[in-house]
Amino acid sequence: MPYVEPRRNQNGEITSYRLVVSAGLDQNGKQIRRRSLWTPPTRGMSEAQMEREATAAAYKFEDQIKKGYNFDNNQTFAEYAQYVLELKERTGVKTSTMDRYLDMLPRINEAIGHLKIGNIRPQHLNDFYKYMTENAVRSDSARAIAKRTLTTRFKREKISKAELGRRAGVAASTITAAMRGDPLRIATAEAIAAALNASPKDLFTFQDNTTPLATKTIIEHHRLISSILAQAEKELLIPYNPAEKATPPKAKRSSPDYYQPEEMDEILNALEEAPIKWKAISYLLIDTGCRRGEIMGLKWSRVNFDTSVITIDSNLLYSANCGIYEDTTKTNEVRAIKIAPQTLAVLRQWKETYEQLKEDNGDRWADSPYVFVRDDGSAMHPDSITDWLRNFSRKHDLPHIHPHAFRHTAASTMIANGVDLVTTAAEMGHANANTTALIYAHQIAVARATASEVRAGVFANRK
Repeated sequence: MPYVEPRRNQNGEITSYRLVVSAGLDQNGKQIRRRSLWTPPTRGMSEAQMEREATAAAYKFEDQIKKGYNFDNNQTFAEYAQYVLELKERTGVKTSTMDRYLDMLPRINEAIGHLKIGNIRPQHLNDFYKYMTENAVRSDSARAIAKRTLTTRFKREKISKAELGRRAGVAASTITAAMRGDPLRIATAEAIAAALNASPKDLFTFQDNTTPLATKTIIEHHRLISSILAQAEKELLIPYNPAEKATPPKAKRSSPDYYQPEEMDEILNALEEAPIKWKAISYLLIDTGCRRGEIMGLKWSRVNFDTSVITIDSNLLYSANCGIYEDTTKTNEVRAIKIAPQTLAVLRQWKETYEQLKEDNGDRWADSPYVFVRDDGSAMHPDSITDWLRNFSRKHDLPHIHPHAFRHTAASTMIANGVDLVTTAAEMGHANANTTALIYAHQIAVARATASEVRAGVFANRK
């Protein structure tokens, strides 16, 4: 049965009715609701007359929904956005993408959530983008700094950093960083506090950061708005998508960060002293150019020591809502990568250490399928790679090292040595060669200049 709720002005007069109807159940058995607004067509109607008309409109709206029609462009953007995000989730949008949508939506709703989708114009969006450029700060700008009470509470629990990290769903290195006084995300601090059965305010102080939003972030907001309004256009709720006619800021594409050969030599020399697990992780990142989540999601069953081939078919990620979870690769494709003999040798060494750890732990071993695990066999937090490389850089006085720079280095090296774009895209796990060409335009230009010099050599060598 439809739900009909009157909406009144400051004088107590009914101005409209909020209509809520059922659209069945989703795949999880959750009720799907659709919302609309009915406004009295004329003045002078009694409340009883308006309620009868609104109820009739609600039943008509419910019938339209059941038949697959929804001509309600009086929904607010916030109401319709909720429907679209539910639709995206049901159709298989990745968890990480959904998390990002949910992060952005509050800021968007604050600006245009109250507007009816049929009334949104490009100027509304341009004003919003201007505001984000000039005034807004990152939604995750707040940071938590540990108090001394964190260390005190940790010692009282008499547990290891690895165990606390497991309870909180973070890497052990994150616990170390917290106790060292490094700034943490609010969600991370809250997770650590919960793992210690303490209030976050007792263990952390909270600070704001006024760093303005990056152009890339503003463009991400624009794309989400555009996708929501594109759905409204597709469902014939609005005549056109106003986001397509808006003017978001243009991103300045910078050249990808990659290491020069001499820098790679320094990194590889320093890695000789690294623990074998981290050495193996670093070698795979350098050799394959895989994403960090792909290395964390690599399973022993996907390592062929006889052929020197690893198969990349999963991605280990972290979400505040889901914890550590496994997903498909970014492009949902499976790719086989032949690794270098040096990488294979290091991986064999780690395999021996892995088996020894397994034996030493006995019944305590978690027995996860992944190549790289914590000392108890459980899955590693993806951030642990980034944390370890940052500390590794500091220890050896190296430039800041992060996993994606290894990825860029691998791709740039292939392009510089004449590997075609299609092969490079396949090795890197890009959706297509166009993506590769866009990201590595500078390297391609250099390679083409070299090719030109080679061709010119035909004339230079002419007798």
